[in-house]
Amino acid sequence: MAEGTPESHIRVVGIREIVRQLNNGLGPTLVSALAGSYDPAISRQWARTGGPEPDPEAWVRLQLAHQTWISVSSVEGEHVARLWFMGANPWLAGASPVEAIKEMRARAVMGAATAMTTDGFSG
Repeated sequence: MAEGTPESHIRVVGIREIVRQLNNGLGPTLVSALAGSYDPAISRQWARTGGPEPDPEAWVRLQLAHQTWISVSSVEGEHVARLWFMGANPWLAGASPVEAIKEMRARAVMGAATAMTTDGFSG
């Protein structure tokens, strides 16, 4: 992986910082939802030093969401990325990226992000 790519950024950023960045970009309620939690405030707790840590499945979802956030927001800007995460997506059979991340459809989510950032998005 090349230095400075979204993938290399994920490797050097800890889970608390990942959650902080996602909370700032998407809001804590949406981050909690995409991680698979029913507690809308849990992502705030995950972001705190000394707070609880997400379970392994939530951790994987958060990593996928962060990688996707970096990919889309770095090309399209944060406002467009936020809308993209919440909207129905033709590359995801009409589901939103948030729903697809919650369902752990990593390949489909990254394909949809690539389509968005390379002008292959048709919706």
